[in-house]
Amino acid sequence: MSEVRIAAEPRTEFGKGAARRTRRAGKVPAVLYGHGTDPQHIALPGHDLMLALKTPNVLLTIEGLSGGSELALPKDVQRDPVKGFLEHVDLLLVKRGEKVVVDLPVNLVGDVVAGGVVQQELVQVSVEAEATHIPEAVDLSIEGLEVGTQVLAGDLKLPSGVTLQVDEEALVLQIADATASAGATETAAEAAEAAEAAEAAAEAPEGEAAAE
Repeated sequence: MSEVRIAAEPRTEFGKGAARRTRRAGKVPAVLYGHGTDPQHIALPGHDLMLALKTPNVLLTIEGLSGGSELALPKDVQRDPVKGFLEHVDLLLVKRGEKVVVDLPVNLVGDVVAGGVVQQELVQVSVEAEATHIPEAVDLSIEGLEVGTQVLAGDLKLPSGVTLQVDEEALVLQIADATASAGATETAAEAAEAAEAAEAAAEAPEGEAAAE
């Protein structure tokens, strides 16, 4: 897994105004917590943090802390809903050898069979892994899977040392008939249009309805 070193600065001002000033300075407000310690309020370089967070479950070595460097995992990342910039990050302290529960994206590999379409129910799965050996994703090959095939969580091939933390019977995906799926989509769309027309007719004034 990826491990990124990043320099932290202590944060002594709090509140929305202080957070805005921190972001204007190119830094991101963050809180480091875990292992029964008091939360540490820090600021991290925005550009470096943004690049690091492109990797799911990236392991961060936080430097510049009063007690020395610490390992941490991002647990909650808040972004501006419009512009997408980082607003705040919660970081969980971890230790080498420690087991943690994380969500891994399910990465589909290969091409779906002709006439089939992938209906994916789970785009990520919860697993337990060693904090310093978290895989970036769970690869799932769909090459050669016939129409009608279902893949359950228990069918996923996990790396050594990684264990599943969701129901093994949970449906990850199925290979559906593309023609039947398209027909069902069209039927659903037609039903939605009919319902909207009926609702509009019911809401229309009596005079307008009579004129029609």
